[in-house]
Amino acid sequence: MFLSGIGRRKCRDVVAISKRFKHKESVRIGCSSGFWGDTPTAVPQLLYGGKVEYIVADYLSEVTMSLLVAARSKNPQLGFTPDFLESIAPHLKEIKRQGIRIVTNGGGINPKACVEMLQSLAKKQGVEFQIATVTGDDLMPKREELMSAQVKEMFSGKAFPSSVNSMNAYYGAGPIVKALEMGAEIVVTGRSTDSALALAPAMHELGWSPEQFDQMAAGSLAGHLIECGCQCTGGNFTDWTKVPDFDKLGFPIAEVRQDGSMLITKAPGTGGILSVGSVGEQLLYEVGDPAAYVLPDVIADFSNVQMKETEGGVEVWGAKGRAPTPTYKISATYLDGFKATCVVNFCGGDSAAKGRVMAESILKRTRRIFSKLNIPDFDSVHVQMLGAEESFGPDHSKHTREAVLWFAVQHKDKKALQIWAKEIAACGTGGTPGITAVVGGRPKPSPCLKLFSFLHPKSQMDATVSLDSGASETYKAPEFEASEEKTSDENVSHDQTLLTGDHTYRLEDLAYMRSGDKGNSCNVGVIARHPAFLPYIRSALSQQNVGHHFRHMIQDGGKVHRYEVPGIHGLNFVLESSLGGGGIASIRPDPLGKAFGQILGELKLENLPSKEQMINAAT
Repeated sequence: MFLSGIGRRKCRDVVAISKRFKHKESVRIGCSSGFWGDTPTAVPQLLYGGKVEYIVADYLSEVTMSLLVAARSKNPQLGFTPDFLESIAPHLKEIKRQGIRIVTNGGGINPKACVEMLQSLAKKQGVEFQIATVTGDDLMPKREELMSAQVKEMFSGKAFPSSVNSMNAYYGAGPIVKALEMGAEIVVTGRSTDSALALAPAMHELGWSPEQFDQMAAGSLAGHLIECGCQCTGGNFTDWTKVPDFDKLGFPIAEVRQDGSMLITKAPGTGGILSVGSVGEQLLYEVGDPAAYVLPDVIADFSNVQMKETEGGVEVWGAKGRAPTPTYKISATYLDGFKATCVVNFCGGDSAAKGRVMAESILKRTRRIFSKLNIPDFDSVHVQMLGAEESFGPDHSKHTREAVLWFAVQHKDKKALQIWAKEIAACGTGGTPGITAVVGGRPKPSPCLKLFSFLHPKSQMDATVSLDSGASETYKAPEFEASEEKTSDENVSHDQTLLTGDHTYRLEDLAYMRSGDKGNSCNVGVIARHPAFLPYIRSALSQQNVGHHFRHMIQDGGKVHRYEVPGIHGLNFVLESSLGGGGIASIRPDPLGKAFGQILGELKLENLPSKEQMINAAT
């Protein structure tokens, strides 16, 4: 989920780990939120059944940061995620009684306001906490300076946008560790890497120091596995039919040990599933090269991580690490016109064709109006009939008696989208039969925010850690000697003669899949259900074949990268330029690539031996 810079320096200023207490052999960390909008029922579940020492809560994404900027522009007391306060406020007395410490990035772009509100809520309940605020990640005060420096986007090389409205660094675990050392019971940060929320408690409790790179990788792995909440306990799992009780999925708990191994588990009596498949899928979620996963605290190598199912959950071990880079990744957002989406249901014979005809008629009428008013054409248009299986490519589109039109447009001029929106209603009496409803009424234009990522020296972005008692300290990121560059070989040769046969399998019959976004790219993790299946999967899933399968998604000459993940018998694919701009910029119905794993899972592998024959041949 994160990428940073290149180059390393000699370690000069290592964060001191407190020696005031005996370090533990293990620490138990639960995650109560994977995003802004997650269920508040997670907190009591972990509090009363998880036997946790820490609860961490992740809320931030590029989309969230943009929404928080808009909120603060209307009210200077906003800019944090209210869900954090709503989730813990009813339980503050019990949190205090149990001595559980809380770490969250729910402070968003206004962690100080979040802490003030939290103090007020605690006071009303008659409890007191030492609360720490981490600030310094906001680069907006340096906007003019960065523009003058001609900063370029790290992936596309585009120039620095003049309309940037948020700019935040992904801090690592260091500032949180310092807050815990200062005695904080609750730590509220701004933008920080999701995995750092769990790495910091592990460092503090287990006595790990920043130059112990394998431990940094292990703690980051623990954070990565639990950061998305129930996604490692059955949420979005390929074998969803085997997952019991979606209504009470167990939120994940990582029990991290001194040696870097860990148990991924959940509270007793909760729903969900803990398996190598469910946890393995999360391992590859939103990862590029698993052997070079760049984080602010470490360059982690997850390629040889191994897993084993046990009675208590899933044991995980084998993460390795190298020195981190001297730069933070900065995630900036900027305004680039407006966008609007129309969703319309059609019913009856050949519904997909009806929807396409209506979309085309609306575009023609709107463009004639544009021509008369000297308004330029749309910047982007996306028409898709949901229900006609168009997500699977032009070869798979089918006739259907029920379909939903997804019709989205983008334009620099808000007025242009208002003209387009007015033309939609005419289809009610002047269109094809079977139109039933426009979801949400006439579409309203909204700002089109785009992501701009770049690198900035850590040495120029010290963090400030402040306690509500008045104490304040500065955190300076340590610098390290350059480590040996290591990336995965995308073209590993496997000289192996494979059996053939008359069987045809869908990829999902042989593997687990999960996909997610990395900017405008999508990653798809594939894990063989049995090690013997991997050679056949690898043979079928060349970069060329995967690229062809997603040819209707990939734009602008985007490449497909394939990485080996031998520890869990898997492959990880990164599909460049496949999300229509990605996340906050895309006007597609799947801007985050969540369905790509399912789409790849339908790929047919032909002329294979039976599963039993594959397994027997491998033994």
